[in-house]
Amino acid sequence: MRGARRRLCSALIVAYGLFSLYAAYTVFLWPRRPAAPRPHRDRRGPRGFTDHVALGNEEWNPWDADEKNELAAYQQRYEANLKMIKYARSHLEQTSLRVQIWGKAAIGLYLWQHIFGGHLEPADMTSQWREGSQKAGKTYFSFLTGPSVVPGYFSVEGEHVVLVLNGREPAKIVYATQWLHYARTLMETRKIQHVAVVLLGNEQCNNTWIQPYLKRNGGFVNLLFVTYDCAFVNEEDIFQWPLGVATYRSFPVVEPSWSMLHDPRSYLCNFLGTVYKNSSRETLIKILKQDGFDKLCWIAARDQWQPQETNESFKNYQDALLQSDLTLCPVGINTECYRIYEACSYGSLPVIEDVMTPGDCGNSSMYHSAPLQLLKTMGAPFIFIKNWKELPAILEKEKKISLQEKIQRRKRLLEWYRNFKAWMRQKFINTLENSFLPSDKG
Repeated sequence: MRGARRRLCSALIVAYGLFSLYAAYTVFLWPRRPAAPRPHRDRRGPRGFTDHVALGNEEWNPWDADEKNELAAYQQRYEANLKMIKYARSHLEQTSLRVQIWGKAAIGLYLWQHIFGGHLEPADMTSQWREGSQKAGKTYFSFLTGPSVVPGYFSVEGEHVVLVLNGREPAKIVYATQWLHYARTLMETRKIQHVAVVLLGNEQCNNTWIQPYLKRNGGFVNLLFVTYDCAFVNEEDIFQWPLGVATYRSFPVVEPSWSMLHDPRSYLCNFLGTVYKNSSRETLIKILKQDGFDKLCWIAARDQWQPQETNESFKNYQDALLQSDLTLCPVGINTECYRIYEACSYGSLPVIEDVMTPGDCGNSSMYHSAPLQLLKTMGAPFIFIKNWKELPAILEKEKKISLQEKIQRRKRLLEWYRNFKAWMRQKFINTLENSFLPSDKG
């Protein structure tokens, strides 16, 4: 990747040199029409007769107009070359904002691969070092991730950095602060100018540890994008960010297919997940069983959460999303879960338990529809319920919906999710450019 950039810069320098040499050649060395010998003029002619015409002190030259036209043409070519070079340089200046993204949390893969649509080399997710790049807006983005990306042992390419960090639990916060201290050192030594953070926040929105690092509080972090309904989101320098899919479990970028849209699905609904004791998930399972809907839905409950899936369990989960019209999304520690976005990827409509969970999450100064403020603001076409007792009526209605109606609903859901990711991408880019690029005012 770095070799490709060096080759690009070398090509641009060579092109600039060729244009300069061509411009100089056209002005100074371009072959001109040789001046024809002037006719001999006899000054001894009769009085009042001359073979030349004088205008002031200048003699008339019959080839003077041609020479002036040629010089004008040379000048025009020279100016055209200059304009071409200036345009090339200005085009480079327009993309001179270089942002390097350091992906030190799995949510970085959702940002790069799902929202930005970027690619990584090598493709193997177990690689120690992976990188990618793309131009978007006025900005050239490069992305680095992998265990080998450690402070002080990679090339910092660009004056603007986006740090993707995990702040979900104390051990992760300790690791995240090491990266923040490294970024602060680079700021103090003027190796970078701006820092933004994309933070996988705590599920109970206990994110006060990041506050001292924000520029508004005397720190150095210009922008913060944080998951969940964090109460200090202000849409000025702190923004809510989607949780996305479970990239740490290798959930892929799913491309919609004809069969995904048009084929009948075998199940009304699905729920594959952990059932915590005394939780609403227990209520959900009881309701499904007592009304016989467990025969119409793909249900696979387990007692303990597992951070990693087996190949078989992961395939079953993807098949359940693909073969179900609805995906049931009960609350966990937080209302927002990976299942919501994963269901959208397969066109399975999320049915969401729309209740607040314990903790510090809630309404902010900008949003008043917690939980899931971001999704609701973006008009997510989901089914929101307050109690799982509402589910039987929803499933009864679902049984009466025609395949054609379901196809149209799948199209709307997939289109919404595509637009949602595109909107988040553009908002992210615009926010960085507005903050990092010098202002045109004044």
